[in-house]
Amino acid sequence: MHFRGLLLLAGMYTIAWSAFYKWFGTQLIQWLAMGSADLSDLPASYFGTFGIVVGLVIFVSAFYPVSWVWLILAGITGKIISAIWFTLGFAPDLGWNKRSIFHLIFNELIWLIPLILIFLRSLQVKNYLNETERADEKN
Repeated sequence: MHFRGLLLLAGMYTIAWSAFYKWFGTQLIQWLAMGSADLSDLPASYFGTFGIVVGLVIFVSAFYPVSWVWLILAGITGKIISAIWFTLGFAPDLGWNKRSIFHLIFNELIWLIPLILIFLRSLQVKNYLNETERADEKN
């Protein structure tokens, strides 16, 4: 599948942004809040750890996207959970500004489009291979 590179990129991008939350959470939160308040009690480390796991799942799914199609679905689910977590857990304290909206759109939501398309294409290929295998068994 020619979508492997996009899965690798999505996984690495997710891991990189999540690492910022994991190891530089307080500074990143301050930057996202545009320095408006002390938000050191937000669970940035947990959010980062969850994001790293989601990124690893997406990254690993690139090696066998047809066989491990359900890992792609797990990555999609993880991105949705991350978006909801950010919207409900971080955004009320950060405030809606250009930085927090940027994070939500470009780091969580925009990746859902290619991931869903890759998941659907992987299912198509998997079904085609299963049908071809059944047809070969009949002959």
